[in-house]
Amino acid sequence: MRKTTTLALIATGLIALGCGSGATDTASDSSGGDMASSSTGDEGGAKAEDKPKTAKIGQPARDGKFEFTIKSSKCGVSKVGSDMLGQKAQGQFCLVTVNVKNIGKEAQMFDGSSQKAYAADGTEYSADTGAAIYANKNAETFLNDINPGNQVNGVVVFDIPKNVKLTKLELHDSPFSGGVDVSLG
Repeated sequence: MRKTTTLALIATGLIALGCGSGATDTASDSSGGDMASSSTGDEGGAKAEDKPKTAKIGQPARDGKFEFTIKSSKCGVSKVGSDMLGQKAQGQFCLVTVNVKNIGKEAQMFDGSSQKAYAADGTEYSADTGAAIYANKNAETFLNDINPGNQVNGVVVFDIPKNVKLTKLELHDSPFSGGVDVSLG
């Protein structure tokens, strides 16, 4: 499990180094499509107005070059994987099935570890990339390049305390994007 976590951290660091120039493009892509209805002309104000928009399960939500659609969310799972190979939750696993479509003009890497989940009190939870390897047969949520127009389905896994209920997700097309909220309630 440590090797997987270490590998994920190294890979995320390499992505951060390689994607630094793309952060500006991502930010402009993120605001470009949604600002069409805004007539303020002040990008900073329009971005602040766009952020509160929250999608629901089954509704597409865009951040940068990705369009996310949450298909389902299931919490209370104690283990992912098989009896021989798997990972046990520290608390409970929440398995979020998501469709990710590249709506940009170039390949974009989907990184499950860039996704965040929140409880009602605002506590933030990171994705468990080690558990996601066991929850996804094809590892589609771990450092997967998606070409323009293509899409993948996968499971993003969060390990949260047993008494916690997730209320929203914050989905990102990269570690540097502003993200888009999806309500789980």
